[in-house]
Amino acid sequence: MPAGSSPQRERQSEHIKESAEKRGVPTGRAKEIAARTVNKERARSGEAKTASRASLRDKKSAPQRGGERSHSGAQGPTRDQLYEEARKKGVEGRSTMNKRQLRDALGH
Repeated sequence: MPAGSSPQRERQSEHIKESAEKRGVPTGRAKEIAARTVNKERARSGEAKTASRASLRDKKSAPQRGGERSHSGAQGPTRDQLYEEARKKGVEGRSTMNKRQLRDALGH
């Protein structure tokens, strides 16, 4: 870690290193992965004095659950949401319908 790094970045680095080691990555490589990841996050958040263009425009290193990489495409409303809409519209037989059937019955 660079001198003057925040305690949060120190913890982040340690967590990444430990996680990599649990996966069987050698210690030296785990430290390198942690340092590169934390440096990229520092650059993206404006904490680093210098940063490459790739670091600034690339997707996040560790996206949160449900982030932009979590789905392959637009899934639309859930079956439960479609069911509720069908209930409000009084669609007959909705309780036995699957998602596709509910979409078709509602004209989605």
